[in-house]
Amino acid sequence: MPLVPLPAILVEPLVRQALLEDLGRAGDITTDAIAPADCLVRCVMAARQDGVAAGLGLAAHAFRLIDPAIRFEPRLADGAAVAPGTALAIIEGPARGVLTAERTALNFVCRLSGIASATARLSASVAHTKARIVCTRKTTPLLRAIEKYAVRAGGGANHRFGLDDAALIKDNHVAIAGSVAEAIRRVRAHVGHLVKIEVEVDSLAQLDEALAERADAILLDNMSLDDLRRGVAIIGGRAISEASGRVTPETAAAIAETGVDLISVGWLTHSAPILDVGLDATA
Repeated sequence: MPLVPLPAILVEPLVRQALLEDLGRAGDITTDAIAPADCLVRCVMAARQDGVAAGLGLAAHAFRLIDPAIRFEPRLADGAAVAPGTALAIIEGPARGVLTAERTALNFVCRLSGIASATARLSASVAHTKARIVCTRKTTPLLRAIEKYAVRAGGGANHRFGLDDAALIKDNHVAIAGSVAEAIRRVRAHVGHLVKIEVEVDSLAQLDEALAERADAILLDNMSLDDLRRGVAIIGGRAISEASGRVTPETAAAIAETGVDLISVGWLTHSAPILDVGLDATA
């Protein structure tokens, strides 16, 4: 599926707030002191390591919000593979505006490109299977929409976006309800007919309960490879199967080969390393 850009009305407030955080009470006092008001500059935003680009739209917003006279020319699209030296964008315009917006723009691009790059590596490791890499709700507060977008840019897919778009019954819910079956019955009586119900199970006995109550998806949590294979066989296509827990680039392929439909990975959005991207003035 083509990567659909995020709506401007969704990302612009995030970029505006990030700029305000950096501008503080007096603006960019360093640049204002050094760059004359009529000074123009041309800069190249380029990758400094291999990866996948993401966040260029947010960078464009950063420059335009600081000075509409700045021209931001992307040289590739989000989701494109990059190597050291690959130009992501050309930025031209008043030097004061370009240098003032530089760090905020790069923060977004480095962060989102890091998520996209990590997702792409994991997705490549399971490409020989039917499994898809999906993210979780373990996101930076207030940045969930753009971090989940970065996962899509890297070829992954999104799990639920919040508490209200799907029901996910976890161990604490089961403890309160008394059983997996009772938890599912309570949720089904509470939500609308379009809401999917997923259940996290940590044993094959709980899996039988979830299937008996016709759960839409079953999360096989922190199971061994043998138990994952047995779980997928028991499910037999009656529900979406998902694996989670201890997923790394080294273990993802073996987990995918058990036959699960999805592999959910929290660290993609809470601790993926950034992609090193720089912005340098040209002669």
